[in-house]
Amino acid sequence: MDRERMRCIQLKDKIVSAEEAAKWVKDGMTVGASGFTPAGYPKAVPLALAKRAQNGEEIGITLITGASVGDELDGALTRAGVIKRRFPYQTNDDIRNAINSGKVQYADMHLSHVPQWIKYGFFGKIDLAIIEAVAITEEGAIVPSTSIGNSNVLVEEAEAVIVEINTSQPLALEGIHDIYSPANPPHRLPIPILKPDDRIGTPYIPCNPEKIKAVVFTDISDKTRAVSEIDEDSKSISKHIISFLQSEMKADRLPSGLLPLQSGVGSVANAILGGLCDSNLCNLQIYSEVLQDSVLDLIDAGKVNFASATSLTISPERLGDFYKSFEKYRDKIVLRPQEISNHPEVIRRLGVIAMNTAIEIDIYGNVNSTQVNGTRMMNGIGGSGDFARNAYLTIFTTVSTAKKGTLSSIVPFVKHVDHTEHDVQIVVTEQGLADLRGLSPLERAESIIENCSHPDFREGLKQYLQESLQQSKYLHTPHLLHKVFEE
Repeated sequence: MDRERMRCIQLKDKIVSAEEAAKWVKDGMTVGASGFTPAGYPKAVPLALAKRAQNGEEIGITLITGASVGDELDGALTRAGVIKRRFPYQTNDDIRNAINSGKVQYADMHLSHVPQWIKYGFFGKIDLAIIEAVAITEEGAIVPSTSIGNSNVLVEEAEAVIVEINTSQPLALEGIHDIYSPANPPHRLPIPILKPDDRIGTPYIPCNPEKIKAVVFTDISDKTRAVSEIDEDSKSISKHIISFLQSEMKADRLPSGLLPLQSGVGSVANAILGGLCDSNLCNLQIYSEVLQDSVLDLIDAGKVNFASATSLTISPERLGDFYKSFEKYRDKIVLRPQEISNHPEVIRRLGVIAMNTAIEIDIYGNVNSTQVNGTRMMNGIGGSGDFARNAYLTIFTTVSTAKKGTLSSIVPFVKHVDHTEHDVQIVVTEQGLADLRGLSPLERAESIIENCSHPDFREGLKQYLQESLQQSKYLHTPHLLHKVFEE
């Protein structure tokens, strides 16, 4: 037993193998797990559970996490046929294919809603929570690892808890977490966050030791994703956004240090933030869901003073160095539950500038960020809606074409709507930026087509708009719906 990490004497007899701990999972259970964008998720117990199913045992569960998790959880359990229902977000190829083939029932959700649903009982009883930690305190409290997500709410509501103490995660992570859980209505109080570096909770997840049924030691590391090199399209998008933010500062619509920034997950999002390293912007703050490599670059460059999120998702290439030099980041980072990182009240109060990616955007400003051709689920809406609806500025980005330039990402009508035109203020592609604030639908269409569409598709979009104006009975938002759906 590692006494530095396992400090609760009461639980020393609960230390078992992953195989033994996995026996707590029964067919038909609803299981909650830590993890948010392949960071801080349990690994050893899910792999042991998958082996049970591979050996012929009939077992199926509903799985609830914070967001996406690694292959040891979503992938292994999907391949073994264990996951029957999944909430609220995923990025694993195996579970995505299972969802799209109907083998796994999936409900896409706003991430800020999930912890409330858990506490309200909308998912039913949470039978078991499996939580990755770096340590258990003397009192039995759980110190999370590289993410929080829904871990605190799952521990609070689950009938039983399994803790995976992961020795590959540095003990130095202890102290960067800020656990705060709002009460349910009618007893809910305002969340007392006035700036991103405010701390309002505890550095651990409170837990009655009697709830913890098993403790497993493992050293399986996070399987985070590599980020692509910043390409020319991403650089162009970043430059357009930075130029726009600078113009907003000159117009006194933004302070000199901007307002707290939020950025979605992935290579384009990472590149957009990374572009700030070469700008003259400084004294920046982050209030987001996920901290990626670019945030470290911004801290190293002296551009970011503080960053708040619910997950640290550092690329595999940089993860080792990040852990080794963690001390220089620890006083500039805080991890919160996703109920707080994504909370509309806090986002609105802080005046967050939200930047998220889209699959496609239509000429009136509606955004599809989840489903290819309206039927094939990619990952899910994630937290983009939490931020888009409540931000001071809402920016959506996409490269103007897809499929090697054969398809336009700016379309007459999106095939699935995740964010309506009411929540979209700024649209950016590598071609340019359209500021939609205060524009009528027709004015939005003209601005998006002219500034954001690719030249190869621009005339076709203009023609569609003109034909719509000529043939539509109502001209507020003219469409040729029969033509859209035929295509």
